Amino acid sequence: MSETAGVPVRQQGMRDHNLGVVLRCVADGEGVSRAEVAAATGLTKATVSSLVDELARHGLIVEAGPAGNSVGRPGQALRLNPDGPVGLGVEINVDYLACCVLDLSGRPRHQAVSLVDNRDRPVAEVLAAAAGLVEAALDATRAAGLPAAGVVAAVPGLVRTSQGWLASAPNLGWTQVPVAAELSRDGWPPVSVENEANLAALGELWFGEPPRTDFIHVSGEIGIGAGVIVGGELFRGRNGFAGELGHVTVRPDGPVCGCGARGCLEAIAGQEAILRAAGLPPRTGTTLATPAGPLARLVERAEAGDERAVDAVEVAGEALGVALAGMVNLLDLDAVLLGGMFALLAPWLREPVQAELSARVLGAQWTEPQVVVSRLGWEAAVRGAAGSVINRIVQNPADHVRRSA
Repeated sequence: MSETAGVPVRQQGMRDHNLGVVLRCVADGEGVSRAEVAAATGLTKATVSSLVDELARHGLIVEAGPAGNSVGRPGQALRLNPDGPVGLGVEINVDYLACCVLDLSGRPRHQAVSLVDNRDRPVAEVLAAAAGLVEAALDATRAAGLPAAGVVAAVPGLVRTSQGWLASAPNLGWTQVPVAAELSRDGWPPVSVENEANLAALGELWFGEPPRTDFIHVSGEIGIGAGVIVGGELFRGRNGFAGELGHVTVRPDGPVCGCGARGCLEAIAGQEAILRAAGLPPRTGTTLATPAGPLARLVERAEAGDERAVDAVEVAGEALGVALAGMVNLLDLDAVLLGGMFALLAPWLREPVQAELSARVLGAQWTEPQVVVSRLGWEAAVRGAAGSVINRIVQNPADHVRRSA
C-alpha cells in the first residue's frame, strides 16, 4: 500500500473524509460539544477529539465556552473560527464592480463597490480596476490578521469554470477572456471564475432566505441571468452554461437582442428595454439603486402612478413570467426568487409574473410556485462568490489543512 507523509493512502482518505464530516457538523450546529458531534456523526469520541484538535490547530474551529445542551459536566462549545480563513469575492458586472470578504460563518468583513459603466472600457482596464478592489480587500484582511483562502470572480456570461475563462459576455462585448489568469497577482490566493447568476443563486441559498431547496433565482441587471438550485445544489448543465434565461425566446418576431437573436427575454425585460419603454434614457448610470440612477427614477415614477412606467414594468413582468413558467414546467421547481433589479421592481413586477405562472405551470392547480423577493438584492452574486471559497473549505477541509501545514 502506498503512503502519503508516512500515512497509508486509504487511512489518509478516511481521515480527510472524517475531517469534513466533523467540520460540517460544527457548521450546521454552532455551539455543539465534542460529545454531541460524536453522537451526530457516529464517530468515536476519541476520533472526534483528534479531528477537532487538528481543525482547531489549522484555524478552522474554536472552543467558545460551555456547550448549552450537554448533559452532566458541560463540554466546550465548538464554533467556526471567526478569525480563521476568509473568502473573497469580486463581481465584474456591466455597470459596476463589487468586492466582498466573508469569514467562515458567512459574516461580511469587508465590502466595496465601484459604480462604472464597463461596456466601453478595454478589457485590461476593467480587470485592472477589479484587481484594485481585490488588492484593497486583501490589505484589509491582512491588517485584521485574517488569512485569505481564495478569490472567486463573478462575471456575466458563459463561463468555462475549470479553465478560468469567460467564453462570452454579450453585454460587455467580451469573448474568450482568461479572467482567472488575467486577474491573478503574485502573492494572492488562487483565483477562479464563475457565472454571476449561478453565484447569486448560491448566495441566496447560503446567506439569504431561500423559499425551498428547489428554486430559480433570476437576476435582472443590464442582462438577465438565472441560477437554478435543485435539491440544494446548483444545476450547471453539461457545459456549465445552464441558466441563460435572458436568451430564452419569448417573442420570435420581437426586437433583436445583444446576442444577435430575435425576441430574447433580455430584449424585452432587461433594464434598458424597460427604461426605454418607460420613456427614460436607457444608458444613464447604474443598475444599482443610487439616488441619481435610472432605476431610482423609474421607481419614483411608478410609485407616483405614472402609467407609462407602470406599463413598462408590467409588460416586462409578463414576458418574464412566460420564460419562468417554461423553466418551472421543465424542472418542477417550487419557487421563483426575484433578485437584482427585479427585486426593486417587485411591487409592480410580482403580480404579472405570478399570473403567468398560475396560467402556464401545469402543476399550479395543486401546488402553485411561489414568487419571492430577494433580500440580498445586488449583493447576492458577490456574496455567493466569497461564500463559494468558504463552502469549499467546509466541504473539504483536508485541502486547507494540507496547504496551511
